[in-house]
Amino acid sequence: MANGRNAGDQDFAATDSPAPDIRAGRLPSEQYRINFDDAVLPLERQTALVEANRCYFCYDAPCMEACPTGIDIPGFIRKITTENTAGAALRIYEQNIFGGSCARVCPTEILCEQACVRNAEDGNPIRIGLLQRYATDHGTPANEHPFRRAAATGKRIAVVGGGPAGLACAHRLAMLGHAVTIFEAQPHLGGLNATGIAEYKVPHDYAGREIDFILGIGGITVQTSTVLGRDIFLSSLRRDYDAVFLGIGLAAVKSLDCEGEDLAGVFNAVNYIAQIRLAKDFATLPIGRRVVVIGGGNTAIDAAVQARRLGAEEVTLVYRRGPEAMSATGHEQSFAKENGVIVRHWAQPLRLEGHGGHVRQAVFEYTRLDADGRLTGTGETFALAADMVFKAIGQVFLPDPLREDGRDLLVLKNGRIAANAEGRTSLDNVWAGGDCVAGDQDLTVAAVQAGKVAALSIDVAMRQKAAA
Repeated sequence: MANGRNAGDQDFAATDSPAPDIRAGRLPSEQYRINFDDAVLPLERQTALVEANRCYFCYDAPCMEACPTGIDIPGFIRKITTENTAGAALRIYEQNIFGGSCARVCPTEILCEQACVRNAEDGNPIRIGLLQRYATDHGTPANEHPFRRAAATGKRIAVVGGGPAGLACAHRLAMLGHAVTIFEAQPHLGGLNATGIAEYKVPHDYAGREIDFILGIGGITVQTSTVLGRDIFLSSLRRDYDAVFLGIGLAAVKSLDCEGEDLAGVFNAVNYIAQIRLAKDFATLPIGRRVVVIGGGNTAIDAAVQARRLGAEEVTLVYRRGPEAMSATGHEQSFAKENGVIVRHWAQPLRLEGHGGHVRQAVFEYTRLDADGRLTGTGETFALAADMVFKAIGQVFLPDPLREDGRDLLVLKNGRIAANAEGRTSLDNVWAGGDCVAGDQDLTVAAVQAGKVAALSIDVAMRQKAAA
């Protein structure tokens, strides 16, 4: 564990440049197109066939056990070997209607591919994520939805939140014959899958086209710019609908709780990534020459890499612990370094210093683990010059929309909604899933599974109620 001051560390004077160097158009126009195109190229037909034929088609496939949505991985790969891409895509969508996005953004290296038998043999697992992308890219029907709705049940379900959990829940409920209304706070659907993931992972409005595909099942009404606790209320939803699903995610970003956080040039990384995802021309996005990113998760990595790809000359990501403690996978950490991001560990933000009201440098304190394994500061500091600082230390759940007349409507656990394995909350006709639920993984694929499981539970409850 390296906990010492690095040779060559120095403190930059906050007044070395009175004006921050932030501007748009740092790169030639063509370079933006290259930088924000697919970071990982898809498999060509012959390569996909060769890769698929490497699979052992295990009977008790460990890769399936490792997949949060339980996709029949050997089943869809076998269909690729016979060039039945439509059948392969259908097999994927049966369990994960977000199969296309998950093929692009899932950390397969720590899920299905890590569990692959070939990985244990020689460290060369089947490239399941790329094969899943090949199947969904080539096997998804262009003009029709692969599933048909069941006969109408007469039940009306409210889904609050139009991210992966809410959309997966709505799709499965609609497929089972229920009428669904999605209420989304933002002007658009998709949640962080649409705006919180690096553009180079899901370029060319793939997320938007996937949402259109999901809604193509029919039976789903959408109301955007509708905020829980302002425009709609849980009590009235419970009154007007037969069941309610909450997939409201995490609405706030953690604070650094340090001096200077309110200076100009200090940004929420989630919001900045959203700005990139929604931009029509990357050349119009301003970026600093020297950028500091604070955090150790995928959001921190995405912000840092995209800052480099927008033209920042020096991007430094600082994390308070060692690389093994970062929530970003080893693959993501390596990708950041390959893109020129400087990664520094064992340091925590002490204060942000500015000039003329704008941040000019970030001061950090070295950290270490004490005898009891707790993180503590060493008293030694260093400073990094910065035109822009991005905060990416995690998000938090805001319970305010679930309070009415000064009382909590739902039981919370560890600051998030308490729900059982089926997504049932403390209220008998309210389910929840995704990032807003205590214990759920903050992954797209986990949110999709939570939405699907809750939909199946809601369907059982509705049919039992109808039969009573």
